[in-house]
Amino acid sequence: MGKLAQATSKYTIYAHFKADGTVEKPDIIGAVFGQTEGLLGQDMDLRELQKTGRVGRIDVDSKTITGKTSGYIIIPSSLDASETALIGACVETIERVGPCSAKINIEKIEDVRVSKRQYIVNRAKELLEAMFDQGSMEIQEITEQIKESVRKSEVINFKGVSAGPGVKNSDEIIVVEGRADVVNLLRCGIKNAIAMEGTSVPPVIAELSKQKEITVFLDGDRGGDLNLKELKATCEIDFVASAPSGKEVEELTKKEVFKAIREKVPADQATLVSENNSKPKTNYKERPNNNRQPNNTRDQTQAKPLAKLKLDPRRTEIYKEISESLVGTRAAIFLDELGGVIGKVPVAQMFNALKQIDAETLIFDGEIDQKLINFCEQRSVKYLIGSRIGGRVRFPDAVTVLTPNKL
Repeated sequence: MGKLAQATSKYTIYAHFKADGTVEKPDIIGAVFGQTEGLLGQDMDLRELQKTGRVGRIDVDSKTITGKTSGYIIIPSSLDASETALIGACVETIERVGPCSAKINIEKIEDVRVSKRQYIVNRAKELLEAMFDQGSMEIQEITEQIKESVRKSEVINFKGVSAGPGVKNSDEIIVVEGRADVVNLLRCGIKNAIAMEGTSVPPVIAELSKQKEITVFLDGDRGGDLNLKELKATCEIDFVASAPSGKEVEELTKKEVFKAIREKVPADQATLVSENNSKPKTNYKERPNNNRQPNNTRDQTQAKPLAKLKLDPRRTEIYKEISESLVGTRAAIFLDELGGVIGKVPVAQMFNALKQIDAETLIFDGEIDQKLINFCEQRSVKYLIGSRIGGRVRFPDAVTVLTPNKL
């Protein structure tokens, strides 16, 4: 007799029976085949359906109590729903089992696929809980360790000291105290850092200071003060940035790193952290422009003070957030009159975009020069915000020019 594989079964018929006497399993199965034969025609005969595998092996679960037998007849089916229902109704017509009268009632026809889906859902929940019980957060930790390993592998040996891979080709160098500081700056996407790795200044840093723009980024403690004195005595440094008082560069977050670099001051205006218990600052009320000028001169032309601008606090906050998010991206963002973003392009495509976009505000990661100011005036851009101002520039009344430290 043919058998239906469990994997191909779509429905299962559960028929409850009661016999007024003692009957055995062969009697029950014989009654199912014998008393349903011919009821639905040759194509729906149970024996033929079993031979073709469309009905599976019929099973019986029975028990006899006080001379009467009852239990369940279980019939697996791969027929469609309507044909399976016909088979179930056909089985209910059985009136006798062996020598005893009997009554059969179809209790349910179960969709095996629904049961499987429920099993899958429940099992998936168990597996997910097991994942969390085993510490699924370890995956994130492992991923972070891999990323950290990649960052550390990016640290190069540049003439005997640790440095980022961008030191060789960058025109601007950030000098930090140790290798851990270089790694932290790499984590923040800054690849042009080089480490002193000691209290004495390596000859390579003194040599680089004669060729490139040097920003010294030191810890906010007495050790940073000592290193600053040493660097001033042996190198031609341009700017000084410092970690918050009591903190080291290696433990700063990305936001703190960029904030500190953005607030760098010219070396000749920097004061010791230990003297002020704060970051190095100038004697001026306004922060100076963080840009290097030819012949060591500073541009005395400043952007218009924010106090004179008719900007509401919400607009100012939007400009601040966007300026911070653009640091290191070399991108430009255009805003409409309501402060909504209407476009974002690389700085290299900024002028072309200005020709096509009617924007009220342009915020970008780069240096503001006279050419850009004049072009913004032609395009009716009211607010121009860049990371710094380069050289002497003229500010037209129609364009308000700002840098992040003016927001």
